[in-house]
Amino acid sequence: MPQPTIAPRKPTQSPTLDSPLRGMTLKHVVESQQFTVPLLMELFERSRGMERVVARGGSLDYQNRIMTTLFYAPSTRTRLSFEAAMHRLGGRVLSTENAGAFSSEVEGEQLEDSIRIIGSYSDVIVVRHPEDCGARRAADVSPVPVINAGDGNGGQHPTQALLDLYTIYRQRPLDGLSVAIIGELDKGRTARSLAYLLAKFERVKMFFVSPPHLQMKADILSYLDEHGVRYELESDIDRVIGEVDVVYQTRIRPERVRDGKDLRSYAIDSTVLRRMKEDALILHPLPRTVELDKSVDADPRAMYFRQARNGLYVRMALLTMLLEQEQSAGNAWRLDTR
Repeated sequence: MPQPTIAPRKPTQSPTLDSPLRGMTLKHVVESQQFTVPLLMELFERSRGMERVVARGGSLDYQNRIMTTLFYAPSTRTRLSFEAAMHRLGGRVLSTENAGAFSSEVEGEQLEDSIRIIGSYSDVIVVRHPEDCGARRAADVSPVPVINAGDGNGGQHPTQALLDLYTIYRQRPLDGLSVAIIGELDKGRTARSLAYLLAKFERVKMFFVSPPHLQMKADILSYLDEHGVRYELESDIDRVIGEVDVVYQTRIRPERVRDGKDLRSYAIDSTVLRRMKEDALILHPLPRTVELDKSVDADPRAMYFRQARNGLYVRMALLTMLLEQEQSAGNAWRLDTR
């Protein structure tokens, strides 16, 4: 079968440089629900600009700003993506990847106290916390912006969902999408966060594909019901794989399935590829195991490495939105993309 060629679409949904959407601000990034469609379009416009900033070697506009990455659980990709984003903007970074073991919390210090202190050292804090409400607790007391880099075991990972959505946006319109979200969905932070974002667009339909005992939780489904978003719960990948525009594949941990057959039933390989639409997109938040075969990498529909690269641009854009304190700083990122 001839391989399709997928080219980035023109940014028809993006506001112009003179758009009244410019100048919208964020205080913290804690959950996907806080983003409106206009705010998403502002973020995506800035992310396009950051692609050009990186292409020319970065910027020095934020050389007097400091970002702290405070990770209570390891995540090398996410942490390095944020740190690279800050360095590309000209800023500086304070970092710890195992804050639970190498901080005063070992001796009982509360997260809130840690955040108050670290906020006096830096201009923005990126936190990954093992509790579902960890990022919210941090934001409630922080003197500087807080970004949720993943919280809990079934909480949210909003910046991952933002870069996932941006990857789709760069290829096609977001309205009218059909999306299969596959994997361990009950505790899937990225899947949960993406569902909230997709729900903001018109005529979207989601298929949640998972073993029944790992299906999406009722809180997400209630949110979709409340907002009139179409979805189906499915346990057979073959029933949906040929009709969706986007396949969002996530991990299923082997210890959470009954046997190896369950795990293989939700994997994407060359056989599954042949049943997909020729212009479908394949996304994965990574890391992967057996649920995404390496043979898929060469397929032009595979977006996951591009997806990871887009994370740099989106996180750079988010940082500019959070760090802006005055109108002149708000225009700095645009000046650097000319």
